[in-house]
Amino acid sequence: MAYNLLKGKRGIIFGALNDKSIAWKVAEQAHEEGAIFTLTNTPIAIRYGETDELAKKTGSIVIPADATSIADLENLIDETQKILGGKIDFILHSIGMSLNVRKGLPYDKVNYDYFQKTLDISALSFHKLLQVCRTKDAINEWGSVVALSYVAAQRSLYRYNDMADAKAMLESIARSFGYIYGRDKKVRINTISQSPTMTTAGSGVKGIDGLMDFTERMSPLGNATALECADYCVTLFSDLTKKVTMQNLFHDGGFSSMGMSYKAMDQYNKGLDAELGDDE
Repeated sequence: MAYNLLKGKRGIIFGALNDKSIAWKVAEQAHEEGAIFTLTNTPIAIRYGETDELAKKTGSIVIPADATSIADLENLIDETQKILGGKIDFILHSIGMSLNVRKGLPYDKVNYDYFQKTLDISALSFHKLLQVCRTKDAINEWGSVVALSYVAAQRSLYRYNDMADAKAMLESIARSFGYIYGRDKKVRINTISQSPTMTTAGSGVKGIDGLMDFTERMSPLGNATALECADYCVTLFSDLTKKVTMQNLFHDGGFSSMGMSYKAMDQYNKGLDAELGDDE
């Protein structure tokens, strides 16, 4: 059911690769709620992904951009304003990549060139985007910028590796820029700490099935889906959340507040009983 929450609003959505992407779902929901927007991703992601299909579905234009490049971001902002006919009201930053994770390098043996790329792509790109937007005065007052994060920014999670550092930096950038942008232009900046989600990138992480089962057992409401995250993003883009800024908002079915759940303990005890049985 649509509520016209974004009627008349203009935006940019980063990171929609295919229909498994959270950004893809955000684009669909934003379109349903009346928004117009451009879609962007790296040229190679656009070439191998399905972004053009999403653009047709939502009546959007795709503008290739490397989010780590100031020149690309400047072109993206300029072209978006020309296409949409004015300043921007919302932006979704849904970008993250770690070669250390992809190559299975443990945290205590990371490749530092890869580490720098992780931080640049997954966190510094957010700072560059906000800096370009502010320099160009590209976002309307009471506009909203949202970046996707993860609980590993606050807690050590097995195999999340240098992405945890990137997410911690991402959240810090949201707070620091949120103060400056909010003070000067009333622009709000938040991060959403989403449940583990079976996106294309997520499915490539070794052990993702086990992690999702664990968080499902731990969360009283269960894992939040990509579509549910998209709905939450829409509320943050809307005027209903005009005074919410500089926050890391957990959207994880309650996982972030849990210590141990009945379901998780029950599963642990079953495994423990089996292990003790093997010893006997």
